[in-house]
Amino acid sequence: MSKQSILRTLVNRNVERLLVREFLMKNTSKSGFGGLDIRRVPGGTEVTVHAERPGMVIGRKGKIINDLQNRLNQEFDLANPKLKVEEVKNPTLNAQVMAEKIAASLERGWYHRRSCHSAAQNIMDAGARGVIVTVAGKLTGSRNRTEKYIRGHVKYCGETALQHMDKGYSVAVKKLGTIGVTVEIMRPGTRLPHEISIFSEEELKIQAAQEAAAEEGSE
Repeated sequence: MSKQSILRTLVNRNVERLLVREFLMKNTSKSGFGGLDIRRVPGGTEVTVHAERPGMVIGRKGKIINDLQNRLNQEFDLANPKLKVEEVKNPTLNAQVMAEKIAASLERGWYHRRSCHSAAQNIMDAGARGVIVTVAGKLTGSRNRTEKYIRGHVKYCGETALQHMDKGYSVAVKKLGTIGVTVEIMRPGTRLPHEISIFSEEELKIQAAQEAAAEEGSE
């Protein structure tokens, strides 16, 4: 297989996965869509939807999930897709769920500053190290503008941001126009590359003794 065809295959696969994500996001938005995982397994392709309310994805007697499964088989070029649903354990720390909630509150008429400040504070109260809430569009008048609401410790770019910042995006449709909502959350317990711990000799001895005791107990 030539290099061109390999690149084309990879591009087509990523485009197909993006289309699947948009399809499932649109059809499970009321359930609190929190993300999507697509991975190759020996029997085909495993598609896992993360939702705040998984029961709304499954439906009564599995009707909704069966319909989505049939449409995946018919409309998308995935190898034997198998649809699964998992519950989002902590929705407040899920960037996609929070972006959807902010967008929904804007559509209900909440003032954007109130909605964004409230969401950012709730995320920090849930244990996040930092959060960036960005809204862009016709917020109050005819001109587009962007506002950011930042709490805690955040990273804007680079490998550190890719590794430690979860990102979610949603759109609020209002009379003045659409408003894009982006939520980026630095996960709880994140240890950044520049953060180091310095131990005294006594602390190192205690730590070594605890590790030795743990190994003896496991044996």
